Amino acid sequence: MNFLVFDIETVPDVELGRKIFNLEGLSNSQVAKAMFAQARQESSNGSNFLPHEQHRIIAISCVLRSRDTIKVWSLGELDSTEGELIASFFEGIERYTPDLVSWNGGSFDLPVLHYRALRHSVVARRYWESGQDDASFKWNNYLSRYHSRHLDLMDVISGYQPRAKASLSNMASLLGLPGKMGFDGHNVWPTYEAGNLSAIRAYCETDALNTWLVYLHFQHMRGYLDAAEFALEQQRVRDVLGASDRRHMIEFLAAWPRSVP
Repeated sequence: MNFLVFDIETVPDVELGRKIFNLEGLSNSQVAKAMFAQARQESSNGSNFLPHEQHRIIAISCVLRSRDTIKVWSLGELDSTEGELIASFFEGIERYTPDLVSWNGGSFDLPVLHYRALRHSVVARRYWESGQDDASFKWNNYLSRYHSRHLDLMDVISGYQPRAKASLSNMASLLGLPGKMGFDGHNVWPTYEAGNLSAIRAYCETDALNTWLVYLHFQHMRGYLDAAEFALEQQRVRDVLGASDRRHMIEFLAAWPRSVP
């Protein structure tokens, strides 16, 4: 069984913002500021979170658990286009048909991927399969909220109750995991404007790691991993982090205690 944990990071699609808000002649920074202001104005709670179709994907990070190996990485290169990142994500699903795991992926990451895949004419036949060509997908596919080929941990653990949903940061703190480590979604746009995409990719990878570790706790809670298997899976992650020379991986390991107080 292949498990693929995924997380995306996005910035305002300023090209779209110029079109829909008639902002020709303004800089990217000015357009983004206007988009955030419009979102805040239209929000019932003062949030400046943009509508899904106004997000542009700049990073997709993954944790792949396959056979006896685990891999943590970000798709593409620093200079990869958005279309290339999205194509790479769906090509992996096409090739390996992994079980997807996310935190809030059903409400955010996947809808944004859908819109942006449309934008770049990315073909994702296996992902959209629902039983037409493969009968096994009729009752278990990536699209249904209650199927397991994509498991949105936030959705499932909250019992599908919007008022019960928790943030990944709070859940990580609850379980004694490293969490956001001083960087969160509010830092993405200014960090991107400063030209530091590497920092954003590193942050995205730590979010994917936190999600995988929450998933291990979930698997143990529902009896899919016994105590020894749960400990072994956590040790696999520690081994990968310990063998890495990347700063965010070293810091993640250092921030992850052996036991929760």
